[in-house]
Amino acid sequence: MKKIELEIVALSHSITQTHSYAVVLGEVDGLRRLPIVIGGFEAQAIAVALERMQPSRPLTHDLFANFMTTFGIELTEVLIYKLEEGIFFSKLMCRHEGENVEIDSRTSDALAMAVRANCKIYTYENILEMAGLYLEQTDVPAEASQEPKPAKIPVTGKTIDSDIKSMSLEDLNALLQKVLEQEDYVRAINIRDEINSRKKK
Repeated sequence: MKKIELEIVALSHSITQTHSYAVVLGEVDGLRRLPIVIGGFEAQAIAVALERMQPSRPLTHDLFANFMTTFGIELTEVLIYKLEEGIFFSKLMCRHEGENVEIDSRTSDALAMAVRANCKIYTYENILEMAGLYLEQTDVPAEASQEPKPAKIPVTGKTIDSDIKSMSLEDLNALLQKVLEQEDYVRAINIRDEINSRKKK
């Protein structure tokens, strides 16, 4: 099965849903994005490592990383290997005394560890096909690009939370693009899942 390398490109929070976060993984040398809902603690742990901040005392993921370093365990890669009922499953691929060891992990924890170990992140092509998103890019003629751009249509939490089930597939796809433009990946995940469930029927 083909593995695709990913990198963390953003941490997103929901504009309308407090304490809702998504870590956005981007396909290396590609346009697809894989947003994954995570908790506030995990979002903080990833942000601290990405920004190279030094907390006064080690966070849990720092402690685990220090433990691995002390005992000669190398984190070589993180693999997001399964998607089941909207839940991503991951493994820490480690090396210790010449032997490869796989450790099951929550994806949010695995990503927090990957940032600290500066290791590569992978997933399989079928997972990226199923759950990945990309912002449509259109070629605009030079003369058209000089015209004023239309104002962005605000997307409210109510539109998505209450009316998403009653929207047509075409409207859902259009709404998805608007939400992606606003970089609200938490809400984009909800729309994506609704679109995928319609396609399965």
